[in-house]
Amino acid sequence: MASLKPSAYRAENAQPVWCPGCGDYGALSALYQAMATLELDPQKVVLVSGIGCSGRLPYFVKAYAFHGVHGRALPIAMGIKAANPELTVIVVGGDGDGIGIGGGHLPHIARKNVDVTYLMLDNSIYGLTKGQSSPTTPISQITPSAPYGVKEPPLDPVLLTLAHGASYVARGFTAYAQELANTIREGILHKGFSFLHVLSPCPTFNKDVTFDLYKQTLQPLPDGYSTENRANAIAIAAEQGTLYRGLFYREQRPAHHELLQIAREQVRQPEPASLNALLTRYC
Repeated sequence: MASLKPSAYRAENAQPVWCPGCGDYGALSALYQAMATLELDPQKVVLVSGIGCSGRLPYFVKAYAFHGVHGRALPIAMGIKAANPELTVIVVGGDGDGIGIGGGHLPHIARKNVDVTYLMLDNSIYGLTKGQSSPTTPISQITPSAPYGVKEPPLDPVLLTLAHGASYVARGFTAYAQELANTIREGILHKGFSFLHVLSPCPTFNKDVTFDLYKQTLQPLPDGYSTENRANAIAIAAEQGTLYRGLFYREQRPAHHELLQIAREQVRQPEPASLNALLTRYC
C-alpha cells in the first residue's frame, strides 16, 4: 500500500461534532498522524468505542468501527482481536466509560495483555450528559450532580492500570499533538495491552479542569527515568503535587492471542482421535 497522509484517514461522510475547543479534536488529529506514520491499511484497522463524547471518534476515522453500549468497549475489542489477530484494534473512550461504568473490564484486559491500544480521553466530567461528576473529577469541584462539591478523591487511571498489570502505560495531552501522536504510534506498535491516559479538557461543561491548568501543572517525566520498573512507575505516578506525562512503564511479554494459539496447539491431537483411548482415559 502506498504511503498515506493523515488526511487520508478522515472519514468521507462524517465531520466531528464536538463543541468548539474540545480536547477530542487534538486526540483525533494525533490519531490520524499516528496511523499515517505507521502506514496502516484502513481495511485492517478496527476502532471500538462506548457511549460518550469521545465515543463518537470512530465515526470520523476511515476504518472499520464498532460503537457499543456504555462501558463495554474493552470486551468487544478483546473479542475482535481474539477472532482475528491480524487486525489493529484501537479502543477510544472517556473517563466515565473506562473507569466508571466500564471499570470492571479494565483489570482483565490489562492482566491478559490483549494486544489492543486503549485511548482514554479524560475530561474529568460526563460531558455528553452535560456535566455530572465522573470518577476523575477533582475533590471539592462543584458539578450539577455535586452542588456542594465532590466529596470523594478522584481515581488515577495511570495508577489503576499499572496496578492491574498493563504492559504499556503512558499519559499524553491533546494540546501537545505531535507528542501525543508519537505516544499513540508507540502504543500501537507495542505487542500487548497499551493504555494511553489522554488529558482532553471539556471547555463547555468543565470550567475547572482546563488547557491552561494542564499547561501550568503537567510535567514531563524526569530525565533518566527508567520505564522498566513497575514499582517505580507506581511511585512516581502516585507522587503528590506533580502530574507527569510520558511513558511510565513498558514490559515485553506474550500477548493474549499468542497464548491462545499455544493453548490451541496443546489440545490438538497428533493422530486421529481414538474412542478406545478416550474410554480408557476416563473409565
